[in-house]
Amino acid sequence: MHTIRILGAGLAGCEAALWLAGRGVQVDLYEQKPARFSPAHKSAGFAELVCSNSLKAERPDSASGLLKLEMESMGSRLLPAARATRVAAGGALAVDRDLFSEQVTRLVEADPHITVHREEVTSIDPAQPVLVATGPLTDGALAGCIAALTGGEELNFYDAVAPIVTAESLDYDKVFAASRYGRGEDDYLNCPFNKAEYEAFHEALVGAERAPRHDADKDLTVYEGCMPIEVMAARGADTIRFGPLRPVGLKDPRTGHRPWANVQLRAENEARTLYNLVGFQTNLKWGEQARVFRMIPGLEHAEFVRYGVMHRNTFLNAPKVLTPELCLQQYPNVFFAGQITGFEGYMESAACGLLAARAVYARLTGRPYTPPPANTMCGALVGYLTTPNKDFQPMGANMGILPRTQAIDAIRDKRERYQALSDAARAAMAAWVEEQEEV
Repeated sequence: MHTIRILGAGLAGCEAALWLAGRGVQVDLYEQKPARFSPAHKSAGFAELVCSNSLKAERPDSASGLLKLEMESMGSRLLPAARATRVAAGGALAVDRDLFSEQVTRLVEADPHITVHREEVTSIDPAQPVLVATGPLTDGALAGCIAALTGGEELNFYDAVAPIVTAESLDYDKVFAASRYGRGEDDYLNCPFNKAEYEAFHEALVGAERAPRHDADKDLTVYEGCMPIEVMAARGADTIRFGPLRPVGLKDPRTGHRPWANVQLRAENEARTLYNLVGFQTNLKWGEQARVFRMIPGLEHAEFVRYGVMHRNTFLNAPKVLTPELCLQQYPNVFFAGQITGFEGYMESAACGLLAARAVYARLTGRPYTPPPANTMCGALVGYLTTPNKDFQPMGANMGILPRTQAIDAIRDKRERYQALSDAARAAMAAWVEEQEEV
């Protein structure tokens, strides 16, 4: 019987464990919770979502939607769990985080081919097959071991988490329900600013006191994908107004006009008793968060059940150390999956778990393996990870990394062009999966 150790029961680790177990591989899955928690994780459950409950769009002409379709072709087990625990969020797949984690945990623990070990792993034996899916919060002895195996070629950045408020503390005389351009079932709550309110808020946000960083972390890079709102605001008066506070596609029912700026709130749970401030990842001190964010129209009396926090993230310098099979160039038995590789995003992390699982299975069974074609979203992401890049940063699914053809470039309508890219990617992925299954 083939066996594999998987370190980490996040989305990547669980997706990989379930896929491999489905092929009869005996999986020893190691998860350090609840013996040890990272600074961001609070639950002992598997596949815990931290930064957001949104798994992004499902439209096939969107990058996130295409990624999900490719994951379905590869046999994802987490997508059905997500859809079974979804909450309304317009065209996005958002989930009740607790229910999603509970369902994934049950799936993993019930599988007879998976043995769960609730203990921290501090070392890696590169002579034995192992899949490291410990996530972007990997630290301590294990991070040191990975650094030793990779020659110290690792990068660090900061990732910030947005606050959550209670629904009952909102002022519904100001807050209104709507999705941009009428998409969805008015799944977001909106907090509209007029010009004077926004300017006062922006001034307070830029001047607010930030939480101190530890001395060892002061030189780390802030990753653009989770830029703290106060850092973004400091770039200019209109930066956030054209970013997470953009008012386009919305109309304030009180005025009949588009707001000057707008904060959106997204449901955190199915009961809609909790809301996340979309795009408000922050490193402000908690008292400052309460003071400044209560200047948002409708949040004057907001009850914060979680303040934003900022935590240290780690990812590999993948172009220098990883192969297209997602294993180390110098230690081919050591595979990686998830956000530690530079796949950025929840669904991307899960997709990476599926890709790594297939590569591991090929290695264990002596079968040939090649990554998906470059014109698939998964193949393009693997190509991004393994292409030389002196300023490597994590990358999420986006249409910009898919290769173009002359015929596709000739399509003038962006939505139609993206649909054509998606159609080609889905066909290529289906052919790749069939080829892999026949080997």
